[in-house]
Formats: sequence, structure tokens, C-alpha cells
Amino acid sequence: MVKAAQKHKTSCKTGVKKNLISRTVFERELELCRNLFCENGGTCGWGKCEQCGVIPLLYKLHSGILLEDTKDIKSVKDKIFRKSRDAE
Repeated sequence: MVKAAQKHKTSCKTGVKKNLISRTVFERELELCRNLFCENGGTCGWGKCEQCGVIPLLYKLHSGILLEDTKDIKSVKDKIFRKSRDAE
């Protein structure tokens, strides 16, 4: 088993494809992030929103897009959190 795993190294790009989670789950989890961001001043039980990997992971699982560049991640988070600020 170990030898097989060594032949096929797992990376962050392994298995990247669209719709591993449904749009409903994707939107619900983003909404949860937005709400916690607003209610707790940019933090939740997992840490500071600006350093969190939940949103990039959600994008990877739903859109099949791997966000690795810090500028891309910041842009996506700003867009999501801007919606929460606009709703207030």
C-alpha cells in the first residue's frame, strides 16, 4: 500500500474537478462565512477570516478552481465579505 501511494503522490491538485459539492452546499457555507465574519468582527472558531482556508477549499470543491495565488484568494474573499458589509 505504501509503495502504491509513493507512485501516485497526492497534491493539492489531485482530483480537482467541478461539482464535488453542490451549489446549495457551496452557497450555504459561504453564507455561514459571511455571517460569522460580520457577527464576530472577522473571526470565527477556526481563526481569522483573512488567514482562513475554508473559502479557497469551497471554491476548489465546487468550481474545480484551485486558488493558490494570494492575490486571487484576497480578491475572492473581498468579494464575499463585501457582500456581507453591503447587507448591513
